[in-house]
Amino acid sequence: MSTSKPRRSPKPQERQRDPERTRKLILDAAEAEFAAHGFAGARTGAIAAQAGVNQQLIWYYFDGKEGLYRAIAERWQERENDLVTQDLPMTEQIRRYALEALHNPNGVRLLAWGGLEYDGPGDDLDQERRSDRLSGFAERLRARQEAGDLPAELDPACLTVMLMAAAMATVSLPHVVAGVCGTDPRDPEFVRHYADQVALVAGLLGLDSP
Repeated sequence: MSTSKPRRSPKPQERQRDPERTRKLILDAAEAEFAAHGFAGARTGAIAAQAGVNQQLIWYYFDGKEGLYRAIAERWQERENDLVTQDLPMTEQIRRYALEALHNPNGVRLLAWGGLEYDGPGDDLDQERRSDRLSGFAERLRARQEAGDLPAELDPACLTVMLMAAAMATVSLPHVVAGVCGTDPRDPEFVRHYADQVALVAGLLGLDSP
């Protein structure tokens, strides 16, 4: 996923801009572009045009396309830290993830694109952070299993993957949702209903406590 391009300093009039505002404009535009086209299909020219900035500023602030993608991954991590805390019941954590289809659809699409473009270890720019987060969730499930709250034959790691896939389904499998449920997967009322259903399933597994 690496790209390279000579980096130049921005022109004086470009440096006079509010750097935080400029960074935010670029990040917002990049998030939409990556969500729509994935890393491979996204174009820095399109991001710059959407942000209303000179394309060279992407290199100045983020050192290119890959650095920009990593910055988006860091933004998602900050969002996730606000979204989920250890004191929440696991059912509520899962429900909140499912509700991201309403509150942060680009973030969910980016995660789905990461899977579609995955080509083995080392290819995912956010793999280490995501692995740490999901391993922590799996460890909590394993502790529940050791306490006798989950069947011994259930693999906590596989269950983590299943719950994550279920939480993403309204974004990653909209055609399936439309066909099976007979509704628009983007409809807010349905997304809230679906999030409650995913949390209900988790509760039936005994995950309704922190």
